[in-house]
Amino acid sequence: MELWYTEEQTEHVRLSMKVKKHLYSKKSPFQQIDVLDTYEFGKLLTIDGLVMVTEKDEFIYHDMITHVPMATNPNIKKVLVIGAGDGGTVRELTRYKTIEKIDMVEIDEVVVAASREHFDITACRLDDPRVNLYFEDGIKFVEGKESVYDLIIVDSTDPIGPGEGLFTTEFYKNCYKTLTEEGILVNQNESPYYEEDAQEMIRASRKIKDIFPIAEVYQAHIPTYPSGHWLFGFASKKLHPVKDLDEKKWNDLGLKTKYYNTQLHVGSFALPNYVKEMIETGTI
Repeated sequence: MELWYTEEQTEHVRLSMKVKKHLYSKKSPFQQIDVLDTYEFGKLLTIDGLVMVTEKDEFIYHDMITHVPMATNPNIKKVLVIGAGDGGTVRELTRYKTIEKIDMVEIDEVVVAASREHFDITACRLDDPRVNLYFEDGIKFVEGKESVYDLIIVDSTDPIGPGEGLFTTEFYKNCYKTLTEEGILVNQNESPYYEEDAQEMIRASRKIKDIFPIAEVYQAHIPTYPSGHWLFGFASKKLHPVKDLDEKKWNDLGLKTKYYNTQLHVGSFALPNYVKEMIETGTI
């Protein structure tokens, strides 16, 4: 008998992977968490039946959500990560010796526990002495804070369930206040390809543009995410992700990455026309 995992990416599109073994299953107070061992993508973490991370392609997402802001401002010292329970974003941040403090706020402790048990590839740096774990609501965490962090990374699930509030105007305004003068906000920004995902991308992008003087969108190819075409948002009070990129300074760090490089950094902001039109007009 063959065992297959299937994610319904839309009402009419499914992604399936052949499974060796179902390793972990637990329902937290917030969501259903499962870990599967697949033939093609290695271990797979799903939340409420949706792919969050796989061993084979996790490096693409974590490279792009982390190194793009860090190469734009190499002087980042204090970072807030919201979500990111698998630990991959923190892993990449800890590679920078210049970072002094990383506060990670994850609402669901079960996600972190499952990742520690099954995803050492991503959770391996959660015990770095600069990392502080908070198991609470990231939306409330940023309320009332002013000029605390140089970088906020919103590494959230889709805008349903626990992740829904991380896509609101109020939350983005609080992030703006929480950032320092040269602060940067990076968020996972859904896919432009399927209608439901694209609607959420448009809403988030336009809300951020209304708050931050600099707001751009960039892209990456992530095979296990819906359509494979995934977007990130970059917003800042002062720094532009392309104009202020210091290629030499980042390359001199000697960080070995599997996906990110400074040429790709620049190219990732060159969006297809249909995506640009969506963001500019607010329609699909």
